Amino acid sequence: MQAAQGQLADMRVVLACALLSLLSLSHGCPKECVCNSNTKVVDCRGRGLYDIPRRLHPDTQELYLQDNRIRGLGSMAFREIPLVRILDLSNNSITSVSPTALLGLRTLQRLSLANNNLRELDKRLLGPIRSLSHLDLSHNSLWGFPGAMGESLRNLSHLGLAHNRLTRVDRSLLEALTRLDSLTLRGNPWRCDCQLMGLKLWLESYIFKGGVVDEVICSQPEEMRERDLQKVPYQLFHACMTTSYHYLFANIHHLESERLLRGHTHGNHAHPSSHALHIPMAMGEGFGGGGGGGGGGGGGSVPECEPKQRHRPVNLRHAIATVIITGVVCGIVCLMMLAAAVYGCAYAAIMAKYQRELKKNEELAAAQRADHATADEKEPLENAIA
Repeated sequence: MQAAQGQLADMRVVLACALLSLLSLSHGCPKECVCNSNTKVVDCRGRGLYDIPRRLHPDTQELYLQDNRIRGLGSMAFREIPLVRILDLSNNSITSVSPTALLGLRTLQRLSLANNNLRELDKRLLGPIRSLSHLDLSHNSLWGFPGAMGESLRNLSHLGLAHNRLTRVDRSLLEALTRLDSLTLRGNPWRCDCQLMGLKLWLESYIFKGGVVDEVICSQPEEMRERDLQKVPYQLFHACMTTSYHYLFANIHHLESERLLRGHTHGNHAHPSSHALHIPMAMGEGFGGGGGGGGGGGGGSVPECEPKQRHRPVNLRHAIATVIITGVVCGIVCLMMLAAAVYGCAYAAIMAKYQRELKKNEELAAAQRADHATADEKEPLENAIA
């Protein structure tokens, strides 16, 4: 009997050990990584990983996966660590990211995808995240940045877009980043035409408010090559400002070209960067002969944004017309102000006269009431004497 009880106790110990080992395996530290249970940091740097490690502890707050060979991020790739705050995936070989790869990471604050091979990002990628303050996408092959991401980046303080293939950035996206402190844009093939006028205006306002930005060096057109957009005088954009088609609807053109580009990309499986350069050219956005590329492909396009194509007499007539219209408007406003003043004075005089008459009538009425009262008092006295 005692032997049977001893065997039963031994079996319980074995089962308990097995259960503990299973629990440690289900939520422990991956063998490829180094984990710190106190700081809740998981370090998997430089381990030659091809995928996100499994069996991560759900309390993990910092995950470092840089310097590996990860090629893609699937749907809900980090569902095991919903409390992670810092996620570093820099210096991998990531070419694709699922729109739902970051689903569930509502507390994510810092995300680095620098030094990868990303060409585009889905606008839904950062949708559920509202706490992101640091986003580094530098050293990739991004040819565009979805303007719809602005809603998810309102708390962003740093945005890194350096060394990509960006030719322009949607101004509406930048205006949504109201808490942005620093921005990196260098190393992109910026096309400094009318479509980039919005970025120039935004940069001046951003720097005036204390923001930090490195530089925007123009690559196209040829006459603007190697020039800093912030130092380009506004005279070179004069035609953009006088041509409302380019100046007022620059962002609309960019959104339309992005939509057409995605349609061509999905339909023809062509390289994104080639379309990104071709579509704006067809819209006549370039300086000089940049839109036609010689003799071909220029027919039917909108006149290019070239200052020398705008003649000075035309601008002078516009200036004179503006002065005349301004004078007429100012004259009308002055007449309206004069009429209002006359009306006010007349109204004040009428009201003063009315108040005087009203006071006089009240005094007369009071005197009449006093006379009637005196007469009423005398009549009983006279009757009594009689």
